[in-house]
Amino acid sequence: MNRYLRRLFRLVFGLFLYALGITLCVQANIGLSPWDAFSMGISYRTHLSFGNVVIITGFAIILIDFALREKIGFGTILNAILIGKFVDLIRQGGAIPQMTAFWPGLMMILAGQVVICLGSFFYIGASLGCGPRDALMVALGKRMSRIPIGAIRGMLEGSVLIMGWLLGAKVGAGTVISVFGIGFILQFTFRILRFDVKRISHESLGDTVRAFPRLGESP
Repeated sequence: MNRYLRRLFRLVFGLFLYALGITLCVQANIGLSPWDAFSMGISYRTHLSFGNVVIITGFAIILIDFALREKIGFGTILNAILIGKFVDLIRQGGAIPQMTAFWPGLMMILAGQVVICLGSFFYIGASLGCGPRDALMVALGKRMSRIPIGAIRGMLEGSVLIMGWLLGAKVGAGTVISVFGIGFILQFTFRILRFDVKRISHESLGDTVRAFPRLGESP
């Protein structure tokens, strides 16, 4: 039980950091990442909060992941719920101001990406399931094995970026930084932390449920 509680704490802490990183990138005000642009565009049109759109989108993607028979974990569900809620809470708190000049915005978006990578380290390391969007990328990669996974990710993010832009979301220099910078920052961060994401074997929701009756047993 203690081991599961530690993993759960690591998962939730990682999702909070991820939400904090997203908020920093949004408040940088120099252009949104593809998925953030998509969520913000829908928010503009529906008047739902940005965080609630993130949650609704996450569950919609989980349904697609399930239909594609991709592994859904406890962390996948919490990812869909908590990131959006954390983003709304952080933005409502008003502690992170919106930047009005390019260079402060640039510093903020780079800081946001570092925080997102740290959040990824914690929540992926809990091995309770990857995020809905990552699961979708993996599922499509399995079905389009001749296409490089990077190209599949590019097609996904390019599609949601165009939709977000058409819906009125801000696209700018920060968008370019988000698309091309996050990979380098993620690789550097994981290398510093000596974290090999390929060694993580995620636990499905069914695996977690089946494990609970055994948690109270003596070793």
